Amino acid sequence: MKNAVGREIPEVVGGRTLRPFEGAFATRASGRKAARAQKGIGRDEEKLLPSLDAALEATGLADGMTISFHHCFRDGDALVNQVVDACARKGLRDLRLFATALFPVHKPLLEHIESGVIGRIEGSMNGPVGAFVSQGGMLRDPAVLRSHGGRWRAVEAGDVHIDVAFIAAPQADAYGNANGIHGKTPCGPITFASVDAQYADQTVVVTNDLAPYPAHPFEIQQGWTDYVVEVDEIGDPGNIASGTLQITRSPTRLRIARLAADVVVASPYFVDGFSFQGGAGGVSLATVAYLGEEMERAGIVSSFAIGGGTRFLIDLLHRGRVRTILEGQAFDIEAIRSLREDDGHVTIDPGHYANYDSRGSSTYRLDAAFLGATEVDLEFNANVNTHSDGLLLHGIGGHQDVAAGASMTIITVPALRGRLPVIVDRVTTVTTPGEVIDVIVTDRGIAVNPAREELRDRLVAAGLPVRELEEIKKEAEALTQPAGVPVFGDEIIAVIEWRDGTVIDVVRKVEGWA
Repeated sequence: MKNAVGREIPEVVGGRTLRPFEGAFATRASGRKAARAQKGIGRDEEKLLPSLDAALEATGLADGMTISFHHCFRDGDALVNQVVDACARKGLRDLRLFATALFPVHKPLLEHIESGVIGRIEGSMNGPVGAFVSQGGMLRDPAVLRSHGGRWRAVEAGDVHIDVAFIAAPQADAYGNANGIHGKTPCGPITFASVDAQYADQTVVVTNDLAPYPAHPFEIQQGWTDYVVEVDEIGDPGNIASGTLQITRSPTRLRIARLAADVVVASPYFVDGFSFQGGAGGVSLATVAYLGEEMERAGIVSSFAIGGGTRFLIDLLHRGRVRTILEGQAFDIEAIRSLREDDGHVTIDPGHYANYDSRGSSTYRLDAAFLGATEVDLEFNANVNTHSDGLLLHGIGGHQDVAAGASMTIITVPALRGRLPVIVDRVTTVTTPGEVIDVIVTDRGIAVNPAREELRDRLVAAGLPVRELEEIKKEAEALTQPAGVPVFGDEIIAVIEWRDGTVIDVVRKVEGWA
């Protein structure tokens, strides 16, 4: 069956009946949320356990169960590998790994996939695990990828049942209160895991800094926590940044950033009180810096900005150009320090940020947002999951959530990446549909979605280099030689969900290159 973006979606994958994507806002939640376990403890019961092995015994973790993790340490995470190693020692098999995201640091999981300890993965895969799965890695069922808000929705809706949640907490007390902004190795908010803690049958908080009661702020609460384990290491904050945290020096990318800021200034949204989403990466950081200069010049104060937090966004807060920062994850130590010290820097969770099935998302209040992509196509669809070689190397993150929510979504991409065109006839994988993407900014010009004719007219009137997307595509292709394309087999190795749980695309096994 074909979905609303023209992708062929099978009716059943891995024993699961799929619902095809119908449109960015075509569905509406009804009924009740999933039930949560009702539990209580006695006044004198202790939660502190001596080791992860003891936690596996105490929780009764068994074959085929689901274990979950957050990704707030990103490529510095140490907990996922420790827990899965302990599961292997215990002889467990066919576990479902429900991490918010996996990174290159999780390459040791390949051994556990091959041995059968891990049978299923639901969550973003950045790097070796994604590449392994793309080429036919031995998972029992296809992987499932969701956005940050989509994952929260899936837990609350009962699409995913968590048996045991393991939560890396930079600071916790022995009763299970925990946070990510204090301790020996702060990583920023750990509220990504708060839905896991609330809905899992059992929750284990793992910390390397056991603090006196009460450890606060209460990002994870004692009423959600079954056990606490103290270990030597949970992660390295130095590896939180998966990309650069320096403003790009590339003239090409600086031009893209300058044009993206100019688009905002020329738009109808650049007025006092406007809102925007910042981000990490060289182009995004440069865009935020340019936008800050324009706000200063115009005397404009942003009502709020959404992170990932970086020192560049914090600088705007301290200069009074942003009134409030809503923070779901931090990308550098300055952002973590600001969360401890600045009243205008507020921690939120992905449910507040972007849950499709909620009564409101922060992303719906955004005026402008800057996002990247590995590919875009002539229908303005964006791919952030696979590369031109077809390999599944990136997660969705908040891409879908922000694009759907912002009044003006801007995709910033070079016309060429290496020697390959980024604008293609048809993206390898549809992550985010063109209906929620308004502007594509490249070093060779700006393309505006035909549905936004009024916006296009404003940008033209401002003297910006507005062009047709196909024209930019042809110009880039003229500078390259025809490249090979991946050859896909019939086997589906991953399912890409839209924010509402419908399927926007599937990823097939890469058989070779032609």
